[in-house]
Amino acid sequence: MSENTSHSAEGLLGSLKSITALAVAIAHNRLNLLSADLEIARERTVSVLIMVLVALFCLCFGALLLALFVVVIFWDTHRLIALGGVTGLFILIGGVCLWRVIQALKAMPATFEASLSELAKDYKSLKAEE
Repeated sequence: MSENTSHSAEGLLGSLKSITALAVAIAHNRLNLLSADLEIARERTVSVLIMVLVALFCLCFGALLLALFVVVIFWDTHRLIALGGVTGLFILIGGVCLWRVIQALKAMPATFEASLSELAKDYKSLKAEE
């Protein structure tokens, strides 16, 4: 009888160890996936920010020079109309760009999409085993 009890205790302990090892392995895989997702998101964000800053600098400098050019051309005849037209054009372009940025931010995919789908699969498989 005691042999049977010790054998079932070892089986229970072995099962508990294997379940714990499996849980640790699943958590390790998910953390690796989450880490990869974070790295991809960070690289994408940094590259986009650098491009946005360079683009903004160049566009602002070009817009300033264009405005100055237009005002100098019409200095003797219609300088106020030229200033108003250039200002209106810049406001219109800025509004369109802002609207496009808002649309792009709304359409961005979830950052941890792969991690979340894998966790959902794990949850479904654990629910199916119960």
